[in-house]
Amino acid sequence: MKTIAVTIDEPTLAKVDGVLERYPDAEHNRSALVREALHDYLRRLDARAAEEEERVIWRRHRSKLEGELEALVQEQAVP
Repeated sequence: MKTIAVTIDEPTLAKVDGVLERYPDAEHNRSALVREALHDYLRRLDARAAEEEERVIWRRHRSKLEGELEALVQEQAVP
């Protein structure tokens, strides 16, 4: 791991310290909490990017997919 310096506003730091006081755990300190929060944030960013890629693909192929869906529905509706 690499040590970095981060500037945090006082209200946010107070919340961090409050969480650490409410949930004492030998494995958690400010650094661990910030690391975990960053990991979660980066995972959410990755998930959003993947969802956006899927939306682009769906939009690109929408008319083709709608046609295939319509054909499937008509095929199943015939007795």
